[in-house]
Amino acid sequence: MGKTNQCSVTEFVLLGLSGYPELEAIYFVLVLCMYLVILLGNGVIIIVSVFDSHLHTPMYFFLSNLSFLDICYTSSSIPLFLSSFITSKKTISFSGCGVQIFLSFAMGVTECVLLSMMAFDRYVAICNSLRYPIIMSKASYVPMVGGSWIAGGVNSVLQTSLAMWLPFCGNNVINHFTCEILAVLKLACADISMNVISIIVANMIFLVVPVLLIFISYVFILSTILRIPSAEGRRKAFCTCSAHLTVVIIFYGTILFMYAEPKAKDSSGADKEQVTDKIISLFYGVVTPMLNPLIYSLRNKDVKAAVKNMLCQKRSSEGM
Repeated sequence: MGKTNQCSVTEFVLLGLSGYPELEAIYFVLVLCMYLVILLGNGVIIIVSVFDSHLHTPMYFFLSNLSFLDICYTSSSIPLFLSSFITSKKTISFSGCGVQIFLSFAMGVTECVLLSMMAFDRYVAICNSLRYPIIMSKASYVPMVGGSWIAGGVNSVLQTSLAMWLPFCGNNVINHFTCEILAVLKLACADISMNVISIIVANMIFLVVPVLLIFISYVFILSTILRIPSAEGRRKAFCTCSAHLTVVIIFYGTILFMYAEPKAKDSSGADKEQVTDKIISLFYGVVTPMLNPLIYSLRNKDVKAAVKNMLCQKRSSEGM
């Protein structure tokens, strides 16, 4: 069946915003600027987390992995997305589409699990602070992160294999910016019930379960914070988890809005809905990774101090 795929469809056409040429120039500039911010912001967090010894803690280990994940996720689709604006080529090879699907699933699941691990880290830091160094030792948090990547990789191999082994008999036009899995499955000329079931099961395991873990963690966190007698103590405790909570709300809020939105029945409404879905997907794929380093750096004294120290060391070395 794999050979049939290769003979029938060798590439896919990505429509993107080709029906709205007046928007393409605007989105090219916006997405390019946001992508540069993603590379710069997440790159800085990775560098300071590695080279500043003060940031060799579980939280910054999680954060550096989240930054690396965001760079990988956006780099799998944004360069091709940008090139489609300035060239007439709006196609992607069959294998390239498979790579995009793989990275999309791998990074998405890894981020879901990683955010739940970060919630547990905040729970231990606030609710069991005296035992934090013991519970969140290097022997604990490194396997936690490794498990997140393994979970994302295993699920991605399964979902990508099921999708790419489907027969595609002719229609190769994907009404999306990237090889989004649901848009690709619509082009298959075979029963996709197994694919749908596997995606639903994966969503229950890797989307719903992490959400429940995050929710339970924050119930205990808020309960502990409210029992702190001083207002200053409550403020400091809440500040230690406010950045993570903001990232969680943006990440899951976008997913919920993207898939829980009611579908239009008339053709004109469906056309507008498709454009809206594309823009929301763009927000999820570009804006969220861009905001993550800004949220963690702007509200974090340790990161800002580490960046300042690196800049000062660079200036002093240049002066010598």
